[in-house]
Amino acid sequence: MAVPELPEVETIRRDLEKDVVGRRIRSVEVLGTRSVRRHADPGELGARLQGRTVTGVRRSGKYLLVDLDDGSVLVVHLGMSGQLLRAASAREPLAPHTHVVVALAGAGQLRFVDPRTFGELFVTAPGSLAAAVPELAHLGFDPLQEPLSWSAFGQRLASRRVALKALLTDQRFVAGIGNIYADEILFAAGLRYDRRSDTLSTQEVRRLYRAMVETLAAAVKHRGSSLADEQYRDLYGEVGDYQGQHQVYDRAGQACRRCRHPISRVRVSGRSTFFCERCQV
Repeated sequence: MAVPELPEVETIRRDLEKDVVGRRIRSVEVLGTRSVRRHADPGELGARLQGRTVTGVRRSGKYLLVDLDDGSVLVVHLGMSGQLLRAASAREPLAPHTHVVVALAGAGQLRFVDPRTFGELFVTAPGSLAAAVPELAHLGFDPLQEPLSWSAFGQRLASRRVALKALLTDQRFVAGIGNIYADEILFAAGLRYDRRSDTLSTQEVRRLYRAMVETLAAAVKHRGSSLADEQYRDLYGEVGDYQGQHQVYDRAGQACRRCRHPISRVRVSGRSTFFCERCQV
């Protein structure tokens, strides 16, 4: 399981921004306590959300940050299998593994569905986000929100001296990229997964940065990737469309769309890596 990554979370953020900002939270029902595990009492989530109005929705890496009118923040992390789904009416049947239901005044519900229960929701007090989620302070730059110069990106690559895929999936270096998009970015850049970051030429640094920004932007445009299990769905329960654009990910043995050589698959740190031996150096 590799999603959701940055494009999937950004797709949901944009949907929430259009559909939920300005709405008042009428009530909250917790059906699965593991999803609200940071609160000592499961009822605390509802107590802190009820009556609040959503004023904005931000993203930090793979975290969704829902700003409320009292300054507090609802933090949503989808984990490996979480879905945040919009129901137009409370009469719509609950999907299996629905753990939290947030009723919006006059505007249906938000439902948190998570079969594997690695995801979570919790509320932080005004000004307490950094203390509640210290990992946010250690996230690397966001390729869609924080443009870097070529030289700054190159300096960061050279200073790390590690394999490129390991670096791209290190959340402390760049926020939000996982297994799928690391493979797709490296193919677009023509670079191998095990190429050391301090061996890139200036041209290769530029190619990698451009591939990263363009791949992620295209994936957001196509509303993310849904794999065969269709576990990732957007706010409206629809699957993403970017999987049809994948050049290497999950295409082992199939012809490379650029050179027709079969796509290779190797196991690195227990996870699959897909690449073209001819197109990537």
